[in-house]
Parts: sequence; C-alpha cells; structure tokens
Amino acid sequence: MEAKKERSVGDIVVFVDSTGVPHNALVTAWWSENCVNVVYVASDERKKDDCGRQIERMTSVGRKQNGWPHGNYFMELGEELQPYTPPQSV
Repeated sequence: MEAKKERSVGDIVVFVDSTGVPHNALVTAWWSENCVNVVYVASDERKKDDCGRQIERMTSVGRKQNGWPHGNYFMELGEELQPYTPPQSV
C-alpha cells in the first residue's frame, strides 16, 4: 500500500490554464487533496515589470482526475496532460 504523500505550501504542481497550456506552479494553499490555490509565471512575455515577469494566481483549482476537459486544473509533476477539448457553444 502506497503511503499518503504529505502536502505542503510551496509544493510544485502543474497548472493547466483555460486554453490547455501547462505551467509549473507553486501551491499557496491546499484546501484538500483535490483543491489548491496556485501561483505561476505569466506566459505572456509582455506582462513584466521592474521585478521581471509578472505572476498569475488561481484559486480553488481542481485536480485533473475530477474531469476538467477545458483546462483550469492541476496535476502532479510527471502526469500526462488530458487532451484539450475546446468549450462548445450552446
């Protein structure tokens, strides 16, 4: 039986944004095993200031296994990305 991994603020995860692009991210809060807050470096190179590239924050991000097909989920390092499915218009 695999031991449960201890979770800590500062853990590195992969955040997948709403367009399916993965970002290395730091966890700023673990709400549960399946929900976190993260911070990551903006992918838009124009988003910079005197301190360098700006950061982005996402809150209450669900785990990949919970079925977020359009992005906005997190996963562990080394996991495979889910195939991106664009949102469908109604």
